[in-house]
Amino acid sequence: MPHYDLIVIGSGPAGQRAAIQGAKSNLRVALVERREVIGGACINTGTIPSKTLREAVLHFSGYNYQNIYGVSYRVKEKITMSDLSFRVQHVIKTEVDVTQAQLSRNGIDVMSGVASFKDPHTMQITGIRGTTEITGDIIVIATGTKPAGSAKVPINARTIINSDQILDMPEVPKTLIVVGGGVIGVEYTCMFATLGVRVTLIEKRPRLLEFADQEIVEALSYHLRDHRVTMRLNEEVHSVEETPERTVVAHLESKKRVTGDALLYAVGRQGNVDELNLPAAGLEADSRGRIQVDEHYRTKQPHIYAAGDVIGFPSLASVSMEQGRLAVAFAMGKNVTSNPAYFPFGIYTIPEISFIGKTEEQLTDEDAPYEVGVAYYREIARGQIRGDTTGRLKLIFHRETLEILGVHIIGEGASELLHIGQAVLILKGKVDYFVNTVFNYPTLAECYKAAAFNGLNKLTR
Repeated sequence: MPHYDLIVIGSGPAGQRAAIQGAKSNLRVALVERREVIGGACINTGTIPSKTLREAVLHFSGYNYQNIYGVSYRVKEKITMSDLSFRVQHVIKTEVDVTQAQLSRNGIDVMSGVASFKDPHTMQITGIRGTTEITGDIIVIATGTKPAGSAKVPINARTIINSDQILDMPEVPKTLIVVGGGVIGVEYTCMFATLGVRVTLIEKRPRLLEFADQEIVEALSYHLRDHRVTMRLNEEVHSVEETPERTVVAHLESKKRVTGDALLYAVGRQGNVDELNLPAAGLEADSRGRIQVDEHYRTKQPHIYAAGDVIGFPSLASVSMEQGRLAVAFAMGKNVTSNPAYFPFGIYTIPEISFIGKTEEQLTDEDAPYEVGVAYYREIARGQIRGDTTGRLKLIFHRETLEILGVHIIGEGASELLHIGQAVLILKGKVDYFVNTVFNYPTLAECYKAAAFNGLNKLTR
């Protein structure tokens, strides 16, 4: 029976980085992936496909140039699912090739099959070539998640779909119902609305993206309504049916009735733990399939770690990568540090949202004295050149110490622009850093300087 220093289950962002961290530390590493291709949901059905689809939508719709050339400007008049999926498949193939080369270069044994525990140190791998068993000193569970289902919503992979089945839609619908106002639901709402689809978004909470800054979410909500999105907040789906005419009807708890050509169910995700046989390892998962870990990503078993979406919030690919790396580093007794308060968030809506640090709501609850500085893309030359006049950058800083407490951005390029503020925040920088720094002109980075002046001017009134 082959023995490994480290067994990693799952080849998504967390598993990939865990395996490479182990290989770089001269461990003998096995990486087990249930799919025939590596990369997990991130590369094959989730992050990479959805973000590539977003770029294809922006390109074909001409969205970024409509403020300049008019709202009727489009690169292609009749956009098909084939147009969108062509670019997606190209990027997926490239990412899979890059990941395979990286794992091979580091001498990692990649095994294809479904992994399950026989005991805390023994894994059974069941694949198309039969069953094998391997043992390991350290085991990292990085199996990720799958779309959660509901008995109220009969997924048929045709007109009633989950987020993994977007590219399987036969055509771009004229009307779409999206159930779920979380990150996935809102991202796809934006994409289809940009294509001209009439979208109805149903969310049981009073607002979208409750963990994000309220002002930024309000700006996004205004933008969605401007693109003819109907938002049904504080509403819950009672049942969903497909009519004989192949349209979909969502019946709400409030007795409302919403009709569309298709329905996307995007309410949460479920941890991929069903086939792991966790009890054999002395472990368990909660009702959402999440595995509990400590601050070092260690489970109840001292040699078994878990990382990535399978441990829950924030379920971001960037954070999962870091969690996988840190889990193996901690397992080997390395002196590494991590502060989740400094993890950046990137939400690829249209326009995109990115933020780090505290929100105004959190600081208000903490009775912290703060001030806000805001810069608008429309007042920055680069914003006019790019045709993005809806974006804004918001700096939150301490009124007395001037230390940066949070950075919140909505607008194209937000997830890239954020990292300037991230560096200053992590290094305990103050808002006057931006006043005294020269930024290239014309760039969106100038927003930091404008926002700093705007905030500091409020202190002198």
